[in-house]
Amino acid sequence: MFFVSGVFFTGPPYQILKAWRAHQFQIVISPEIFEEYRRIGEILADQFPAVAPHPILDFFAGKAAWLPDQMLPEPVCDDPDDDKFLACAIAGKCNVIVSGDKHVLKVSGYRGIEVVRPRKFVDEYL
Repeated sequence: MFFVSGVFFTGPPYQILKAWRAHQFQIVISPEIFEEYRRIGEILADQFPAVAPHPILDFFAGKAAWLPDQMLPEPVCDDPDDDKFLACAIAGKCNVIVSGDKHVLKVSGYRGIEVVRPRKFVDEYL
């Protein structure tokens, strides 16, 4: 969810989006993940009406690397809805997921994928 946080707030999530726009790394996404970002963006837009998430989401959609929705062979996260992030990372041959979600953080190391909080990603990768 760092993407949505980076749109609405400053700090590490914003720094990550800025580095991505500067082509320092690639973001891999699936339709299911994008739909979650869109949904959360709309909820936050109601709380912060000065920020319009749609132009940023459109930009994101045009620049991210898209993969089809994937499923894991068995549930991994305590919240099975979060498995989509691991499945996408595996399909995209990614070695890092940036997330503050406790269920995703808990499975760091699954199939060699490190899950890091935004601050750690900024400190170690940017």
